[in-house]
Amino acid sequence: MKNSYDVVKKILLTEKGTRLSEEQNKYLFRVDPKANKVEIRAAVEELFKVRVMAVNTMRRKGKKKRERTANYGMTAAWKRAVVTVHEDDKINLI
Repeated sequence: MKNSYDVVKKILLTEKGTRLSEEQNKYLFRVDPKANKVEIRAAVEELFKVRVMAVNTMRRKGKKKRERTANYGMTAAWKRAVVTVHEDDKINLI
């Protein structure tokens, strides 16, 4: 099993993530691209001491970035996890 801090990179604080956490008790995390749902679930439960009901993941493509030449660079691709927490539990974002 991987270290929990290696699986969960950071909490994503976005408008959509804030709305999901307030209305549906779902939280967004940037996670290791090699981590699976079982590892993400165990890491969130260990780090935040909450009960996880579901984990949904998606791979996010890197964006094209313009350079001074005609060539384009790319930002790194990453993985996002939407974690649904039990209705009695909360994660303090601030």
